[in-house]
Amino acid sequence: MSPRDWGLQVTRQGPGTYAVEVEQSGQRTTHRVRVPEGLAATLGAEDVAEEELVAESFRFLLEREPATSILPSFSLDAISRYFSDYPEEMARRLSG
Repeated sequence: MSPRDWGLQVTRQGPGTYAVEVEQSGQRTTHRVRVPEGLAATLGAEDVAEEELVAESFRFLLEREPATSILPSFSLDAISRYFSDYPEEMARRLSG
């Protein structure tokens, strides 16, 4: 099953803060995610809505680990500490 087929819901909680709910193989996880100001521009995706940046970041993560392994609360800029290809991959995915 592709990450795009899993249930993924992104809900804005406040400026730069999102709740993400993932349903995968009958399990549901929830996550609180922060989008640092300027991150989209750093990734070459300044015209992309933050919600899409969060959703695509989760798809990226789900391709690499199960939802139960994703931290319950984190900032999107922390992803590159675990996956060095995150910035380049997000720029590629969101530049269209």
